Amino acid sequence: MPADEKPSTSVWTRPRPRQREHLTREQIVAEAIRLLDAEGVGELSMRKLGTRMGTAATSLYRHVANKDELIELVVDEVYGELDVPTAPGGTRWRAAVTRTATELRAMTLRHPWIAPELGQVGLVHVGPNAVRMSSALLAQFEAAGFPAHEMDQATGTLMAYVIGIATTEAAYLSQIARSGKTEQEWVTGLRPAFDDATREHPRLRAGSSAQRDAHPQRIRDDNFAYGLDRVLDGLTARLTP
Repeated sequence: MPADEKPSTSVWTRPRPRQREHLTREQIVAEAIRLLDAEGVGELSMRKLGTRMGTAATSLYRHVANKDELIELVVDEVYGELDVPTAPGGTRWRAAVTRTATELRAMTLRHPWIAPELGQVGLVHVGPNAVRMSSALLAQFEAAGFPAHEMDQATGTLMAYVIGIATTEAAYLSQIARSGKTEQEWVTGLRPAFDDATREHPRLRAGSSAQRDAHPQRIRDDNFAYGLDRVLDGLTARLTP
């Protein structure tokens, strides 16, 4: 490892610091999430967070070593919003997995900043809330009848689809939010340019025309449900009749 390269660390690999003064880690994480929801990851800094909390950045560093550790903590805290159903029996596993996937997408869209951070933290999340969610999802696939060596792969396939499409949606919705318009207003304003650009591409025009009267959120919901069903169709095919 080069001398100037810092080793990769995680907030979960070292003992939790003792609580100091009146400030707690939970308070820091909660305020960081409020800042991120309001202004995005680009505006998050320890100094700005300290100012919002009426304290110096040095006080925050007594609880988290750096911004990367803070991101790990807020990501896991947001994972805690998920209400993952217990593993069902028989053929009901698919409804349970669908609910989990739908909640994960909704969580990402409530906190659009989290989408790229899920990848930045890494593919393996070891925070307590992320572990709880992953364990519950594995239990759902186990109840479905997937063999032990395929449960991890099935879970990874589902997560890749949900996080992938939610990341795209989050970026799209963030762009609209910056414009100050509603999604419906933004789409309506873009339509003349889209119609002009697709004048010589009838397949694109036909698809757009068929959905002209549908609310864009409904289109996104339908597209997500369609893709999720196809992913689950493929996974279901792996089960022995």
